[in-house]
Amino acid sequence: MLQSIAERGRSLIDRSHRRGMDEQRSLDLIALCEELLSRRGEASGVALAREILSRYGELRLGPRIAFFEALANRFGAEPEKLGAAAQVYLASPTAAAAAQLQRASEPRRLELIRRLNLAPNGTAVLVRMREQLLDAMDHRPDLALLDDDFLHLFSSWFNRGFLVLRRIDWATPARILEKIIRYEAVHEIRDWNDLRRRIDSPGRRCYAFFHPALIDEPLIFVEVALTRGIPDAIEPILSTNGEPVDLERATSAVFYSISNCQRGLAGVSFGHFLIKQVVEEVRRELPRPRRSPRKLALRWKTSIASTGGRMPIPPRPCASRSSPRPPGISCARARRAAFRSIPLRASISAMARASSGCISSRISLRAAWRIPTA
Repeated sequence: MLQSIAERGRSLIDRSHRRGMDEQRSLDLIALCEELLSRRGEASGVALAREILSRYGELRLGPRIAFFEALANRFGAEPEKLGAAAQVYLASPTAAAAAQLQRASEPRRLELIRRLNLAPNGTAVLVRMREQLLDAMDHRPDLALLDDDFLHLFSSWFNRGFLVLRRIDWATPARILEKIIRYEAVHEIRDWNDLRRRIDSPGRRCYAFFHPALIDEPLIFVEVALTRGIPDAIEPILSTNGEPVDLERATSAVFYSISNCQRGLAGVSFGHFLIKQVVEEVRRELPRPRRSPRKLALRWKTSIASTGGRMPIPPRPCASRSSPRPPGISCARARRAAFRSIPLRASISAMARASSGCISSRISLRAAWRIPTA
């Protein structure tokens, strides 16, 4: 009994000591962030940014949330500078005064995140940091202001001008193919044979967007099936027993799956640009296109009837592939969910909204572009 009490006492002491060390690490990290903002030298700033991100990676959940709290509360705009700039603008509302007011109103954490991005592999770490922030926001909605700043910067860092479209085929490096299997969030890829059928068959295509700062990390990818006519169901496309299509007789390109791979980039729009560019790629590649497509018909069905057209931030990729039935909606009614066809502009916008986060198995997307016949 005495031995058990002694062991329990040591456990409590160790836990208290560990908690104290975690708190000290969080405080030290905040001090390093202040130092990074005060430095002017680029070389020393890069080294310090790398040290901050390295120490951040060692934080446990509690100190990590404390770090997010410090970014939200201690690294906002400086009230003195903002008040002075506001008075100058009110006295003389010139363009120069407005620019000064805008600079003074910017939170300090925006500049901090920019400087952290200078570290080697900084962009990938920051994307991961935002993913952890989204997890924390499930119980800490007061951190939403910090998330808005991340989204503001990511929307400019990952704009269309920086994205590179690449076709995914069997010659793509295996480390990327493994991520395609893992990130597929609409129709599960069962094994390597299933993957090869989807990307290496004559009538199948897969395209992904990449970013120069995330070389081997796909941001979003779409799977395309070339068919004779627009199919009425998804089963023939996913079937392993389907006969290969003759490309000379293909009349439609069916976009049957689109998955966003980086949860830390939820809210950054990729789907709009990806669908439009892949349509052009397929149109150039196929043998008989004579004119530009006039309509892209987006058809989708969902067992979630209460979303009101809004897509919530989904769980991590491959967290669960089940499709829970919402209260009051029967299985039969969910299966009978109506398909709709809408014009090009609206369809692309709808798919882009759906792909702003990782698309879970709750949403099944099918878009088809009819190839003009000769």
